[in-house]
Amino acid sequence: MSTAADGAPVTLVTGGGSGIGAATARILLGRGHRVAITGRGEDRLKAFAADTGAGDALLAFPGDASDPGAVQAAVDGTVAEFGRLDHVVANAGFSTHDDLADGDPERWREMLLTNVLGPALLIKAALPALRAAGGRIVLVGSTAGVKNTPGNFYSVTKFAVSALAENARVLVTGSGVGVTLVSPGRVESPFWDSREDGVPDGPVMTVENVAESIAWTLSQPAGVEVNSVVLRPSGQVH
Repeated sequence: MSTAADGAPVTLVTGGGSGIGAATARILLGRGHRVAITGRGEDRLKAFAADTGAGDALLAFPGDASDPGAVQAAVDGTVAEFGRLDHVVANAGFSTHDDLADGDPERWREMLLTNVLGPALLIKAALPALRAAGGRIVLVGSTAGVKNTPGNFYSVTKFAVSALAENARVLVTGSGVGVTLVSPGRVESPFWDSREDGVPDGPVMTVENVAESIAWTLSQPAGVEVNSVVLRPSGQVH
């Protein structure tokens, strides 16, 4: 078990090898957190960890966010190495960028499991440690979970994440654990890599913009929790 900076908070971020997750990990490391990241791409995680130069302040756990065993192993490994777990950020997710009329149902299944089951598994696995620490849960939603777009099953999954956040909040109220749903609008990130036309035209935020909001929710004083944050680039309508 690491003994370096044992008083520093510990945060686990799923999907932490790129995009919003990686930006969040960088910001938290810069503010003295010890951080664990998960992701399906082992090489990507290793490259990110090397790039940060964070040394033993950063752990990387390859694994699928929708795999109960992998999620539990990441939580257990974080606690074993760092001695505690203060916060989790359920960031892993993706979109199929199609619609109900012409999309691929098998890809929808994978998206549903990653975007909805994944955060639920993280909450279940982390709750004992979070209750002991009086920690916080951040679920990364989307404005697609605030405003529907035509036939968008990704939107359906993010509405489900909104429900999960409130469900979890009610579950843990009074235990000292806080729950926050952070719902960003359009962000320039690898999220769009699988879309044929890339990032849609219009205003966009950076991944750092969203990561700053996540870090802000984690920095609230004990006894205060921010339950919902919706942020859009100026000029985004929906």
